[in-house]
Amino acid sequence: MKTISKHISKFYFITIFVVLFALSVSILFFAKESQKDRFQELSRYVIDDFQKSLAYENADLLSFSLALSEDGALKNSLTSDSEQEGYEILSAITKRFKEYTHIKTLRLQVFDNDFFIFAQSWGNASVGLPMWWFRDDLEKLKHNKRPKVGIETGRMLTFKATIPIRNGQDYIGYLEVIKFVDEFAQKFHQQGIELFALMETKFLKQASLMQEFPFLGQYVIANKNFNQKLKLKADAINWAELESVGYYYCDKILYLLEPMYNGERQEIGKFLIILPPEAVAYYQKRHQNISLLTRLRDKDIYSVVKLWENPFGSYKNDKDKSLIEWLPKLKKEDRIALEKEAKAMLENYSRDELIDIILESKHKEKKIGALE
Repeated sequence: MKTISKHISKFYFITIFVVLFALSVSILFFAKESQKDRFQELSRYVIDDFQKSLAYENADLLSFSLALSEDGALKNSLTSDSEQEGYEILSAITKRFKEYTHIKTLRLQVFDNDFFIFAQSWGNASVGLPMWWFRDDLEKLKHNKRPKVGIETGRMLTFKATIPIRNGQDYIGYLEVIKFVDEFAQKFHQQGIELFALMETKFLKQASLMQEFPFLGQYVIANKNFNQKLKLKADAINWAELESVGYYYCDKILYLLEPMYNGERQEIGKFLIILPPEAVAYYQKRHQNISLLTRLRDKDIYSVVKLWENPFGSYKNDKDKSLIEWLPKLKKEDRIALEKEAKAMLENYSRDELIDIILESKHKEKKIGALE
């Protein structure tokens, strides 16, 4: 009996051990999966913020360029072929911006209709040189005459807005406004986030001013104000996982990788966004504190607010709304009496109110069919 009891006790011990072990493994697995989901959601949130900042940077640069292209003195210098005057105008503009705004790396240049350099804000040394031979992005602009903006390769990787200059109905040249990516990176640094603008190495052939720039992985770091300590950490992470998943979390630091596109939506590199522990904690708290309402899409917010303001829609009261909504659901014999009541009720509505009711009803109908 003692032997049997001993075997039973041993069996129970093994069973309990196996169950506890399986439970521990399950807890660890689900905890890891839960953490993975949290970081995926947090990554999407940070990337969304980053893309909004990038879009604003481009829009702001384009707006400024469009306004500057209407400068009368600049047009006169171009039509009179006065290169020195053009240089003086451009250099004076950049000087004022450096003195009175946060923009310290602004550069301006003007091309003639054949994309030869007419004037540059930083000097006259390159006047008369062609730009088309190493700037493929300019060829399309020559034909469609549409303003363009984005991060572009060249002698350096920079934000560029290129705008046709018109004198009346005639096109007389092009204005290009340039900002270094360092200022864009500095904005994130002030928020506790470090940014690495990484250019693909194939563009080094034309990037004459980036030949001595450092590398990170298989990319060239385009901004000089990167964090040296975080570069060393980034060198040691699993880049294969980072590129396949889009984010990498190690030592409480979150690394995010986002494609970098030029004005033609061609990928020319990557943005490496690094959140140190303090930034991770800040964004986690900020993300968690977002109310449900702000997560709704704009049209959902509009629907909710509209419902609060007028719960009966275009109807005057709940009785009228219920009567019209129930009619299609009734059998024919039950519908006859209510149809008369409905017609009498609708006679009290104006033409515009009836149109609103019809449009609301059409919007709620289930759409069936195929897209062509």
